[in-house]
Amino acid sequence: MSFQLFGLPVSRGVAIGRAVLVASSRVDVAHYFINEPQVEAEIGRLRTARDAVAGELTNLKRDLPLDAPAELPALLDVHLMLLHDDALTGATKQWIIDRHYNAEWALSAQLEVLARQFDEMEDEYLRERKADLEQVVERLLRAMSKGGVASSFAPSPPVSGARDFGGEDPLVLVANDIAPADMLQFKRSVFTGFITDVGGKTSHTAIVARSLDIPAVVGAREASRIIRQDDWLIIDGDAGIVIVNPSPIVLEEYRFRQRQSELERARLSRLRHTPAVTLDGERVELLANIELPGDAPAALEAGAVGVGLFRSEFLFMNRGGELPGEDEQFEAYRSAVEAMGGMAVTIRTVDIGADKPLERMSVNELRHEHALNPALGLRAIRWSLSEPAMFRQQLRAVLRASAYGKVRLLIPMVAHVGEAHATLEALARAKQQLIEAGKPFTDIEVGAMVEVPAAVLILPSLLKVFDFVSIGTNDLIQYTLAIDRADETVAHLYDPWHPAVLRLVAQSIAQARIAGKNVSVCGEMAGDPTFTELLLAMGLRSFSMHPSQISSVKQRVLRTDVKRWASRLEYVLQSDDPAAATLELQRSFSNAPAPAATAAAVT
Repeated sequence: MSFQLFGLPVSRGVAIGRAVLVASSRVDVAHYFINEPQVEAEIGRLRTARDAVAGELTNLKRDLPLDAPAELPALLDVHLMLLHDDALTGATKQWIIDRHYNAEWALSAQLEVLARQFDEMEDEYLRERKADLEQVVERLLRAMSKGGVASSFAPSPPVSGARDFGGEDPLVLVANDIAPADMLQFKRSVFTGFITDVGGKTSHTAIVARSLDIPAVVGAREASRIIRQDDWLIIDGDAGIVIVNPSPIVLEEYRFRQRQSELERARLSRLRHTPAVTLDGERVELLANIELPGDAPAALEAGAVGVGLFRSEFLFMNRGGELPGEDEQFEAYRSAVEAMGGMAVTIRTVDIGADKPLERMSVNELRHEHALNPALGLRAIRWSLSEPAMFRQQLRAVLRASAYGKVRLLIPMVAHVGEAHATLEALARAKQQLIEAGKPFTDIEVGAMVEVPAAVLILPSLLKVFDFVSIGTNDLIQYTLAIDRADETVAHLYDPWHPAVLRLVAQSIAQARIAGKNVSVCGEMAGDPTFTELLLAMGLRSFSMHPSQISSVKQRVLRTDVKRWASRLEYVLQSDDPAAATLELQRSFSNAPAPAATAAAVT
C-alpha cells in the first residue's frame, strides 16, 4: 500500500531506495556489503557468535546460586530459545546470502523485522518479550565485535574478485535519530539518503546531511515505526515528503527529477574555476566548510579559495571518552593545511555541546550532560576555558600546523570581552610552551564567531581584540528567536528571514567593515542562494559553505549587481516580510541586462 509521510526538508534532492530500519542504539553497527566469496565466512562469524553467546548463557545458568529467584533460570532459558530460533539466526543467515549484508547489518535488519511483529501482538506478555530479543541481539553484536569488526557505516575491506554492486537496489536509512558524528560515516556508506523521526532544519545532523549532499527528511515523527524493512521509499528532500511504496507512475516521475538534478549539477560544475566577481566588479571570496582533513580535496575540486570553517569537534567524537592528543590533532590540521596548497585554513576550536555532545570526560562535562538546557550551558568556548589543559593542547596543535601554511584560529560562541582576553592569554601560554620545546610556528590571526545577540551588541569592543569575525547564522537565529534548532516541535518558528535576524547580520557586517576587519558568514545562510544577493548588499564579501553549495552560490554572485541591490537594502530590512521583499527585488532585477563578458560566464 502506498502512502506519504511529512517531515522537514533539510537536504535537497531525491533519493529512491529500499528501507533499512536501524534502531538509534544500533546506528553505529557496521553496514557494508560483502562479496560472494565472503558469504560462508560471514555466516561462520554469525555461527561463532551464536555459539559463544550460548556458552555464556549456559554458564550463567549453571553458576546461579541455589537461592536465586526461579525467574532467573527461566529467563535464561527464554534467551537460549530465542538464540537458537530459526526466525532469528536462520533468517539473519538469509539476509547474508540474498542481500550480501555483513553479519552485523543482517542481524540488525532481522531484529527490526521481528521487533515489529512483537509490537503488533495483542498479548501483553508476548509483547514484552521484545526486550529479551533485543538483549540477545546485543549479546550477539558484542560477541562479533570482539572478533574485530569494522565500525559504523564502514565499507568492506577490498577483496580480490570483488562483486560489482552497481546493479543492487539503492538503500535508504530510516532511524529515530542519527548523531552528527555517525552522519559523517555516510561519506563511505552504502546509503543514498536518510529519514529520521526527530530533528530540526538546522540541527547538526541536518547540517552534515546538507554538507554531504545527501537527500534527507527529518522530524518525520513516526517514520521508523510505520515504515517496514525493505519498503520502497522516495525521499523528496525539497518538499520534506517521504513516499512509501510508490506507484510505478510516481516512481518514474521522481526518477526523471533525479536525472534533471544530475544534469543541473553538471552544468553548475562548469563554474568551479570561474572567479567569483559580481556584475559591477566586486570580487567575492567563496570558502569551504569542512569536518575532517580528508574533505580538503573536495573543497579544491569545487573551486573554494580557502577553508572558512574547519569544525575541529569532529576529531573529538566517537572516541569512547578519549580526547585526541596534541600530535594527533597537529597531524590532522597539518594535513588540511598542506592539502589546501597555501590557501588560508580557518580552524575553529572545539565546539561541543547542545546537539554535539561528547562522552563523559570530567566533572564539568558530567554537569553539562545533565543541564536542563544544554544549548545554554557549558559549550563551545565556555567548555574550552573550563578545560585549560585540553584547550592549550589544541592551541599548540593549531599553532604547529601554521608552520606549514596560512592558518587562522576561530573562537566559537564568544559573548564576553573577558572570554576574548582569556582566550588570547591561553594562546600566549601555548606559544611560550612551543618556544620552550623548540617547535616552530607562526603568528596567526584570531577571530570570533558572532552567534549570540550579545556579541553583536558589543562587537565594536570585540573587534578591538580580534583580527576578524565570522557570523554563525545557525546559532544566531536560535538565540535571537529563542528556538532550539534541534527540536522539531518548534522548527516552524525557526526563521532565517525574521527581520530581527537580518538586522543583526547587517549590523555585524557594517561594524566589521567600519573597523576595517574581515567578516564572513559560515552558517547555513552563506550556502543558500536565496540569501546571496541580500548578503552582498549588506557588504559581505566572504562566504563559507560546504563545497557542494559553492557553484550555485557562485552563479548568483556572477548575476548580481551589488550597487543596485545595496540601494534597496533598507527596503528589505525594514519590511515586515523580508523574504517577500527580496523575492520581489530578485524578480524585478532579473531582467536587467548583463555585460557581455559576464553574461557569457553565467549561462
